[in-house]
Amino acid sequence: MQTSHPPPEEASGLSALKPELDKRGVSLFAVVKENIGSEIDDFRAYFNGEIFLDQQMCFYGVKRRTMRSLGFARFGVWRNLLQVWRRGYHGNRRGEGFVLGGLYVIGPENQGILLEHHEKEFGDKADLAAVRMAVRRIRKTEETQDH
Repeated sequence: MQTSHPPPEEASGLSALKPELDKRGVSLFAVVKENIGSEIDDFRAYFNGEIFLDQQMCFYGVKRRTMRSLGFARFGVWRNLLQVWRRGYHGNRRGEGFVLGGLYVIGPENQGILLEHHEKEFGDKADLAAVRMAVRRIRKTEETQDH
């Protein structure tokens, strides 16, 4: 399963799935676009998987999905930020913050993408129940059975 720079709250939720993922031979990865200060080290406190730095943003695709500064005028963005802040998750306010992320559950070999979530606005998280269902649909192969 791969995700592009999930917010700390989402990263914690995905990390809580780690025992189930391990049991099914599914790896958990995050792809982040920048590392300002101790950003990646701070993120490790919330994320229990391997983290890759993609400064050229190749993983984000040719047409990056962004939310411009007017996105902060949206009610959903403020609601998401307030909920995250109340739960004690704090990020930084430095760097490029307009590229929207996403989450993919990818099966081995020809199984392809089993779940695809694209952030529509800041703080829009993937549904963990949908992630669990997609993970359960992964068929084991010889390679995943060895892990």
